[in-house]
Amino acid sequence: MSSGTFTPRPGAAPVSRMILAQTALETRMLLRNGEQLLLTVIIPALLLVLFSTVDIVTVTVPVREGGAGRSVDFLAPGILALAVMSTAFTGQAIATGFDRRYGVLKRLGASPLPRWALLAAKTLSVLVTEVLQVALLSVIALGLGWSPRGNPLAVAALLLLGTAAFSGLGLLLAGTLKAEVTLAAANLVFLLLLVGGGVIVPMEKFPDAVRSVLELLPISALSDGLREVLQHGAALPWGDAAVLAVWAALGLGAAAKFFRWE
Repeated sequence: MSSGTFTPRPGAAPVSRMILAQTALETRMLLRNGEQLLLTVIIPALLLVLFSTVDIVTVTVPVREGGAGRSVDFLAPGILALAVMSTAFTGQAIATGFDRRYGVLKRLGASPLPRWALLAAKTLSVLVTEVLQVALLSVIALGLGWSPRGNPLAVAALLLLGTAAFSGLGLLLAGTLKAEVTLAAANLVFLLLLVGGGVIVPMEKFPDAVRSVLELLPISALSDGLREVLQHGAALPWGDAAVLAVWAALGLGAAAKFFRWE
């Protein structure tokens, strides 16, 4: 048979190309979903504007050199943490849960795309969305008078650890429960952690016994860690980073063990 009879040569694309294609698809689907946009973009932005301009929750903001403290300096790091949770945990859990229910994961698992590559694509899609969220919320916060401080590398490290922690928990939820239960549980957890995770209500407002427990939650560690860096100019807060690392290890490990594809 002469050379070039079959052109192009049949066969699967390289795994890296498949991952990038699936990442682009997952990101487009997320950005086109009105409910996901409400959860990941609109709600955090509205909370940032509302609580920065209206004195609903009184927060103690330390006065900086050269000017008075602003509520947005306290709120912005917490809202960034909320954005990570909304995408990596709530949004991913709901989307993956319904993909599993409708057989999308089962069909993709039978395609040339390896299952680990599918999870990698979902993770990359989460990271792309978070970059857009952080950029948008930072612009809004800067417009409200936010003056961030600290090392950007420390901020990036905390955001990555938070993403790993919430992704593991989200995949664990989506891979073990029914889609309807995942939907209800993910939204309930989102609301509870919004109130009790130090996002908009300072941890000092809670009783000492309750606060000692709440500080061990991933959203509390992420919001407090970001606040230490961005508001107070501290180096990487190792205690908060350690809490996030433990949650990431436990969540991702449990998701890898118990996740069901159908």
